[in-house]
Amino acid sequence: MLIRLQLRLRSRRHGRGSYEIDMCNGPLFGKILRFALPLMLSGMLQLFFNAADIVVVGRFAGSTALAAVGSTGALINLLINVFIGLSVGTNVLVARYYGARDGQQLHETVHTSVLTSLVSGGALIVIGLILAEPLLTLMGTPDDVLGQAALYMRIYFCGMPAMMLYNFGAAILRSVGDTKRPLYFLLIAGVVNVLLNLLLVIVFHLGVAGVAIATVVSQVISAALVAICLIKTDAPYRLEIKKLHIYKSKFVAMVKIGLPAGMQGAVFSISNVLIQSSINSFGSTVMAGSTAASNIECFVYTAMNAFHQTALSFTGQNMGGRKYERVNKIMWICVLCVTVVGVVMGGGAYLFGGNLLSIYTSDPEVIRFGLERMMFVCLPYFICGIMDTLVGSLRGMGYSIMPMIVSLTGACALRVVWIMTIFQLDRTLSTLFLSYPVSWAVTALAHFICYLVAHRRLMQKQKAEAAQAAN
Repeated sequence: MLIRLQLRLRSRRHGRGSYEIDMCNGPLFGKILRFALPLMLSGMLQLFFNAADIVVVGRFAGSTALAAVGSTGALINLLINVFIGLSVGTNVLVARYYGARDGQQLHETVHTSVLTSLVSGGALIVIGLILAEPLLTLMGTPDDVLGQAALYMRIYFCGMPAMMLYNFGAAILRSVGDTKRPLYFLLIAGVVNVLLNLLLVIVFHLGVAGVAIATVVSQVISAALVAICLIKTDAPYRLEIKKLHIYKSKFVAMVKIGLPAGMQGAVFSISNVLIQSSINSFGSTVMAGSTAASNIECFVYTAMNAFHQTALSFTGQNMGGRKYERVNKIMWICVLCVTVVGVVMGGGAYLFGGNLLSIYTSDPEVIRFGLERMMFVCLPYFICGIMDTLVGSLRGMGYSIMPMIVSLTGACALRVVWIMTIFQLDRTLSTLFLSYPVSWAVTALAHFICYLVAHRRLMQKQKAEAAQAAN
């Protein structure tokens, strides 16, 4: 009781008036935008600085270096997604305990999450160093690209502890409604990243190694800033280094929620690795065009993904506060917002695709292949946004296995089957890229059906609790 009282007092004194958002009371639309916009800007800012890596490499180190950096993306995601998925568990648990005003459970979750992030990062260093070149070879990476791609990955993975710490720390802040400070941290780290890119690639001619080093340094800076933020705060989610400990119950709960999300991300990456392998078979020019287009698409995806995170955090807090009637409103507002963002940004990206791709390369063939990919990905991208937002709502409600199974079946398995059958009958880029919108549409429909079932159960639970309280 004393812990809960302290939590209420601290929330009033430190958080609610500055960075945190009360997700359990009052109108939702304005608060959802207030939460999502800084998150959207954070993701896009991070991508902007990552795009600077690609631009610097493409302009000053050549198309082979550009293909080398681009060809590692799907593989890197494959290796780190399981661990990143655990941060989803952190997000849900922190939001739930914060909404329920349970300070002790919140303390244990925060310290378990931070220590887990550091251990995961250490494991990823070993995995990346050992498996980089064998997996790139397995993907069919061309010989003229393989060496540089493996070097980039090995350096990149040296920054994994910092990347994990930032992701878990940012998940804690997002769970209490703070999306502004992660934005500030990324701005600082990103500026350093760009400056180091220019210095190491243009001045010192380090090529892909210079880009990788700059990325690692920026990750260390962002991780340090988020750690200092958690240590210095007086809020109940304060981090105390001496109290770092993995609490078994919290770790199990975090894994139960986050591991399915991580496995889903990893299997998604396997399907993307298969697509990347198919792209590799068309040669380095197609690879470069796909890399540049994919980088532009990431801006659209990241903007939409802000509403996945929003649905997750808002739903989690309202579940913890037993405000079940707000869950459906949260889902529909987030779906509406993500549709508008996806249509406007996806359509705009394709409409101005030629100009955007020319930032990355001056090769007209590379631009042509990039535009072909964007036609099949950017224009229908809003469907992917709806799919992810529904997943965020389901996970916020406490469902982790259901969305994983649906996603693996509807998106991943269908995509793999497409590559093994339809693409083999018509080995063109158009047929390959068509697998994206088809798999999104099928999976989004399945997730919506699952949401309807889950929400019906939630309403039955609310009635049962009301009846019990009345008795």
